[in-house]
Amino acid sequence: MISTKGRYALRVMIDLAEHKEDGYVPLKDIAMRQEISKKYLEIIVKELVRAKMVSGHGGRGGSYVLCREPEEYAVGEILEWMEGSLAPVSCLTEDAPPCARAETCKTLPLWKEYNQMVHDFFYSKSLRDLL
Repeated sequence: MISTKGRYALRVMIDLAEHKEDGYVPLKDIAMRQEISKKYLEIIVKELVRAKMVSGHGGRGGSYVLCREPEEYAVGEILEWMEGSLAPVSCLTEDAPPCARAETCKTLPLWKEYNQMVHDFFYSKSLRDLL
């Protein structure tokens, strides 16, 4: 399940893309338009800055701008940064230890196929597609 943090991060990125021509966008304006607490958005944009997806100006609670063009952001990239792995089962996460049952697991092919579908779906959509 995608958490509120992941969903709100997408909304922030969309808002910044929609107001790209305005330059740096005040966080208070994003909070007002998106009806999200400014305090919660501060946590989210801090992560987006750390990921080098947005650039901040004026410190905490300041203004923000996208670092790239909207079509250069895959939705999957944003969600995975905020959520961590989107894998449906722990054995398919990137740093999972080898599973002793992998050779005999009857459900592993199902989870692998589902995992690939989710990955392909989110990585085939760009921020531009959501505008």
